[in-house]
Amino acid sequence: MTAAIMSGDGPLSLVSTSSAHLDHLPHYNGGGTPVGKFYVNQAIDPEYTPPSQPAKILFSIQDQNGNDVYNVYSMVEIYSASTGERLKAFPWTREDIGDFALYYTFQDIGNYQIVISIANDNPNGNYHNGIDPPRTILTSNLNCSCDRGVLNISVSRSFGNIFSTAVLSGIVGMIVVFGVVAALTYRSRIRSGVHLNAADKQVLKYSVMLFAIAAGIVHLAVFSEHGSLRLEYSIFLLAAGAAQLSYGIMYVLLTLANQPGSLDGPGLARVYYRKTVILNLFGLVGTSVLLGLYTYSVVLPPPLSPNNRPEDIDLGGILDKSLEVLLVIGIVYLMRWEKKKLSKELVEI
Repeated sequence: MTAAIMSGDGPLSLVSTSSAHLDHLPHYNGGGTPVGKFYVNQAIDPEYTPPSQPAKILFSIQDQNGNDVYNVYSMVEIYSASTGERLKAFPWTREDIGDFALYYTFQDIGNYQIVISIANDNPNGNYHNGIDPPRTILTSNLNCSCDRGVLNISVSRSFGNIFSTAVLSGIVGMIVVFGVVAALTYRSRIRSGVHLNAADKQVLKYSVMLFAIAAGIVHLAVFSEHGSLRLEYSIFLLAAGAAQLSYGIMYVLLTLANQPGSLDGPGLARVYYRKTVILNLFGLVGTSVLLGLYTYSVVLPPPLSPNNRPEDIDLGGILDKSLEVLLVIGIVYLMRWEKKKLSKELVEI
């Protein structure tokens, strides 16, 4: 039976259900494990859980194809990883849908093990009620017509702040380094007497590079939110982010290699132009594909969608696609300028 407390409106269940998968696939204090014919994803809120603070433990029981399951019987237990003591047990409960949450306060810093038990086919639930006795072997299903899986939780006071600060510092540091290099290069070319119009185009090149890197960072920031829907979505977003970061880095390296006077001669000018065409086509085609796929996914259900509905339009998507639209415009403009520049240089040579 479901554990409940009383409220003004009647019984209030300690087990809250929802009709959607996890909001995101967590980087920390979360994961998944196969349990019999099911697969269980787990997350916790807050993700970096401190001691003595109520935490929301979220579960998403799915079939092996990532689809929702209904009317499943489950029991959840929390064990101390250091002592093996069972600290809390939530009784066997019939969940209308496999997505549900439990609430628990971890009192001490340390590691914990969450054991989720899922009953085998048993429509009436006659053999699954109350709480099973604690076990030494957590996955043992002796005297239980069920399957069990173990998930791990770590509770600490400051790890979340340290991790977030380190990641943010790395991202900001990378942008600052590229910005300083771009500024120094621009200043050097102005002092060397490079034509102002050409210098302006260099600024545009660095802007294109920053648009690409910024779009890649947005993809890396939002990829985990799609992992609980389909793991393939996260892999695709990671690949897209890595490609955009690579494009931005290669562009600035190619630009820095093109120092004044380094393209004397038609052969070198043509080689440089071919490199810019290849790189720009890579960025243009890749970004256009991403824009097209996003448009498709917010109008129609995307491929492999577990819920068969279009994606929601959110702030992250709007920011990323705005950067990509600017990136496409900048690439097209630069491709035209590079072609005119090559023609002019060949005439002068």
